[in-house]
Amino acid sequence: MLDRLDVLVIGECVADIVRLPGAADQVHPGGSPANVALGLARLGRSATLLTQLGSDQNGRLIRDHLAAAGVRVRTDGAVVPTPSAAVTLDGGGRATYTFEITWTLARTRLGQRHHHVHTGSIAAVMEPGAATVLGAVESARTEATISYDPNVRPELMGDHDTAVRRVERCVALSDVVKASDEDLEWLYPGEDPEAVAARWQATGPALVLVTRGADGALAVLPGGRTTVEALPTDVVDTVGAGDAFMSGTLHALASLGLLGADGRERLRSVDADSVTEVLRHAAASAAVTVARAGANPPDAAELKAALDRF
Repeated sequence: MLDRLDVLVIGECVADIVRLPGAADQVHPGGSPANVALGLARLGRSATLLTQLGSDQNGRLIRDHLAAAGVRVRTDGAVVPTPSAAVTLDGGGRATYTFEITWTLARTRLGQRHHHVHTGSIAAVMEPGAATVLGAVESARTEATISYDPNVRPELMGDHDTAVRRVERCVALSDVVKASDEDLEWLYPGEDPEAVAARWQATGPALVLVTRGADGALAVLPGGRTTVEALPTDVVDTVGAGDAFMSGTLHALASLGLLGADGRERLRSVDADSVTEVLRHAAASAAVTVARAGANPPDAAELKAALDRF
């Protein structure tokens, strides 16, 4: 089984400019794929992020933040401004985003084989870079398992029907898919999230995970389903919660030898008890993150402490 695997994450970095009433703006390194790479590195995984970053102050902040955790940051060499998002928090710490972003990722040779590839969010829907991401995923499938999180940002998704087709294409190429109930409501208004997850699972993925905020999470797997409750937590904000859930998921799957091309068949026959344990790790990772400001996922010791409370 492959526990020490190399993970390639493809996607955007974003400077999250958090705005609170009566307080000065705070800039936090962010971007869903970058947060996943950060979470994996903090948990001791080998993580490379293929992205676009500017040489401006926000770009240096993000690069230094990722490098400090052990993430290897690679870019396509393009001269671009670092993307940003104004993050507004409501009274319960729930975040809404207003973006300034371009995504023009070009094909890039990394010179290294990776056992698992993760992508999603803006990078998988915003052209012209999204075509590069899709091509990279299609090429990687023979040597790597694939995970995907649509992380829907309605203002950046474009035409709804086109966006749904893009998402469904990425789902079909993936082995593991994670989405929030809010993502699924935007994609398929009024449909039951579990029914959507089951439909997606039938198109290719071994696992489809749905996060439901304070109501916990569910997983649809071959031949069944399983759920976990959320870990009770005092929420500071929800920034990066889904990304911490994703990195916790991948970390747990890797520990069980279920990632990498040689783990794909084991993943497709995984039992409900193992998936429940994966969900526990993912939910605990998210719980640590929402208990502090910004996208700040746990390290291995913090994750273990959270699991001991579960």
